[in-house]
Amino acid sequence: MGSAFRAIERLGAAGLVLEAILVSLLGIFLLVGFIVLRRWYRARYFHKRNQRTVALRSQWDDILSGKISAIDWRFNPLDCDIVESILLDSIEMSSAHELPPLLDCLRVSGLLDMRIYEARRSRGLKQRTALLALGRTRAMEAIPALAAGLDSHLRETRIAAVRGLGRTARMEAAIPILDRMVTGQFDAPERSLKNALVNCCRSDPAVLLNYIEQTHGPVRELLARVLGELASPELGEELLVLASDVLPEVRASAARALGNTNVSYTLPALHSLATDPEWFVRLRAVVALGQIENIGKINILLRSLCDANRHVRQRAAWALARMEPQLDQILEYVVATKDDYALQAFISELERSGAIEKIVSGFAGSGHHSAATALMEVVAEARKRVELTGKAVAATAGAR
Repeated sequence: MGSAFRAIERLGAAGLVLEAILVSLLGIFLLVGFIVLRRWYRARYFHKRNQRTVALRSQWDDILSGKISAIDWRFNPLDCDIVESILLDSIEMSSAHELPPLLDCLRVSGLLDMRIYEARRSRGLKQRTALLALGRTRAMEAIPALAAGLDSHLRETRIAAVRGLGRTARMEAAIPILDRMVTGQFDAPERSLKNALVNCCRSDPAVLLNYIEQTHGPVRELLARVLGELASPELGEELLVLASDVLPEVRASAARALGNTNVSYTLPALHSLATDPEWFVRLRAVVALGQIENIGKINILLRSLCDANRHVRQRAAWALARMEPQLDQILEYVVATKDDYALQAFISELERSGAIEKIVSGFAGSGHHSAATALMEVVAEARKRVELTGKAVAATAGAR
């Protein structure tokens, strides 16, 4: 061996190159050996895990009922991990009456207490994993530990706590989040907060109204968006206050919420919002009008069909084109507006929905040949305008 090193040293610079090659080869062999060993170990681990999963699944009813004591599997790390995974998956997919025995198994075995302890005492990834697992349990006892995670100085931990509280889907879990949002100093992604509040407040969205009154700025807008997604007729006239809010995003959310109410004050409120200075508020109002069943919305939608914003016109046309019993009369109203953009948008929606043939056949069957002829002329003119517009756009793009 020594002679080999001396021979390499006599090669001078070429010896250094040879040494580098040999070291590289050794490193490659070690890396390949590590990969092969790791793959063997993981294959062995998953094979053993699959065997234990099958065994535990065959005894699952006895594990849930307590016939098989938790001592038999609780202190075996592999069995404990498998049972917890099965329990959490079952809890997420279970209904309200199926939940109690699953939670009892978590409590009796001490798995719930273990996760609560980890959520309070651990740090880093282990703590975040425990917070997410606690959320999946949907247990009331998990809420205080999850709420404590909201006060962590690490943003990742706060996000995990928010997600965990959202997974519980309990109204009580929304209160810690809302209390911290009211202060205006709680830092968490808007998407995570919205998803959590939607899940938790679905059963009682009215609780959001009290918090909206105490907030302002982006927090107020976020809570209004959540309320707009969950609103129901039971909320009552409180939505009218939001419809006149100073923030456009809040007014837009109120418009969305009103689309789910359809009570006596819904149409007047949406009429006002359909003339809002902000285009996206008008758009939300038109979308809401399309959801309610009220013949009085035709006049509002006709006015929106002549809106300066293209998106508002398209959505108004969409809503009008689906009012089939009144389509022939609506078409006459649209022609009477003498607005080329409104007519083009409405005819396009009629063609897209397949209602144009029904109108023509209806006119022809009733003997109104002149009306049918006039309609066909309107359709042909609208198509011609669309083609001309498309050619103009193409020519502009080609010139650029």
